[in-house]
Amino acid sequence: MKTLKLGIAGLGHVGCGLVDLVQRQENLRLPGQVEISGVTARNRSRNRPVETDSYRWFDDAAKLAADESVDVFVELIGGSDGPAKVAVETAIKSGKSVVTANKALIAMHGQALAELAREHGVDLLFEAAVAGGVPIVRVLRDSLAGVEINRVTGILNGTCNFLLSEMLDTGKSYETVLAEAQRLGYAEADPTLDVSGMDAAHKAAILAAIAFSADLDFSKVSVSGVDGVELLDLDLADRLGLRIKLIAEGKIAGDGVVCRVEPFALPKNHPLARINGSLNTVRVEGEPLGAVTLTGPGAGPGPTASAVMGDVAKLFNPIARPAFGHAEHHARRKFVVAEADETAAYFVRVKLMDKAGSLAELTEALADAGVSIDKLLQDSADEDGAAPIAIVTHLCSRKEISNARERLQSLASNVGTPQIMAIEASSE
Repeated sequence: MKTLKLGIAGLGHVGCGLVDLVQRQENLRLPGQVEISGVTARNRSRNRPVETDSYRWFDDAAKLAADESVDVFVELIGGSDGPAKVAVETAIKSGKSVVTANKALIAMHGQALAELAREHGVDLLFEAAVAGGVPIVRVLRDSLAGVEINRVTGILNGTCNFLLSEMLDTGKSYETVLAEAQRLGYAEADPTLDVSGMDAAHKAAILAAIAFSADLDFSKVSVSGVDGVELLDLDLADRLGLRIKLIAEGKIAGDGVVCRVEPFALPKNHPLARINGSLNTVRVEGEPLGAVTLTGPGAGPGPTASAVMGDVAKLFNPIARPAFGHAEHHARRKFVVAEADETAAYFVRVKLMDKAGSLAELTEALADAGVSIDKLLQDSADEDGAAPIAIVTHLCSRKEISNARERLQSLASNVGTPQIMAIEASSE
């Protein structure tokens, strides 16, 4: 029976989850035996839920990566630069395959690391970097190689999905639900990476690069989070038959690829609108497939560690796969910024002072921007005398809706910042 010896860098929740899987591997369906040759982490003396004292300890991740006793280097440190990047580069140059769960590293440096892995004839695997226990990287790269994919969308951050779902279900404010998410372990003490949309953007960029044979360029990814979404927005959207979700999107646009993460308003019958709590889901559209949706737990030590172990299992028969599935003969696309003439319907929420002529000013401002109204919902004024108004527009361009945003913001009767979200077309 073949044995693979792992060097594990990072003993946080995922690292300990992986150690636990190794220690009880007789219950798994691995094609061989896995051993741990060495480990490293920031704090050697930290109390951990698994026994690690019997493993050889390294103070330097790069030294572990280069050690002759290691067959596969598993990077679970995190961060796009610093020790993680140095250690992964060291492992590849030492002729070792790498398994990582580090989405930021792959999003920012994946292209260069993939090329380095190709030069040295080793594998760079990162299933665990996107959607945890949902095997979307493998599905896109391998199972759907015979599909001409034109769009990938998904809910790729369980923290944000929990926040939006819980706010709508309970009627609690963003701040209250965020505190609850932190208490339950769904959100970090500093949730910025999640709620800003950056975590989902790293994952979206990776999926787009695989799906469209594109050179990953994170600088072209448009990112907006949920930290500006109010309970009022969720409630008004719901009354108009819509659900607000933080959606990651990658799609073909001419000869390039547009990749973005932002809150979308989805019809209630849309498959992604039905995903609540901390689940992740990815929808792939293409020919001749049509559409397929994968859903499952997207974070946590269990799902992520299982994805890491799945990649390790592939290395019992290493074949130096192209990391993003791009063979040298494939035509490569570029990441591009969305064109101003891209069209969609939009959900618009404004607050206007409750006085004569306010609504007329609003509709005139939209008309002047070239935006027409499909539906309009007006609520009673609040204690400050501001009346919330929700609008569903007809199709209009990004340029027109951007112009409309500026006009609405400058209205004398406007209170606060208008909320504007693209409406996803219904899939049914």
